[in-house]
Amino acid sequence: MIEVVAGILFSESGEVMIARRAPHKSLPGKWEFPGGKIDAQENPEAALERELFEEFEVKTRTGRYIGMNEHDYGTFQIRLLFYESIYVSGGWVLSDHDKIEWVRIQDMKNYDLAEADLPVIKELER
Repeated sequence: MIEVVAGILFSESGEVMIARRAPHKSLPGKWEFPGGKIDAQENPEAALERELFEEFEVKTRTGRYIGMNEHDYGTFQIRLLFYESIYVSGGWVLSDHDKIEWVRIQDMKNYDLAEADLPVIKELER
């Protein structure tokens, strides 16, 4: 099972940021809460901050733990840990994604989200 972490960034108006996976990545075209694999000897919070910097060239601070989901994609299985991420600085340069959007939680049903990300939406609606 692959250990993965995802960041949920909130705007001041309460929208959340989702990113669309680039055509050259696995699950191309799927929207997701961005993040990535947790390296050996790395804690989830540090992994999330590293991944968001690598993917977007932004510095973040990891906030509260939101939840976890295990998902089987058939060819691989992931354990996905969700944390609130707080934007600190940086420029939103896209490398692993081809688009980002700030979306109201109730509008997320209009996006083709990666299956592993779907359960956390119910948690966010609370």
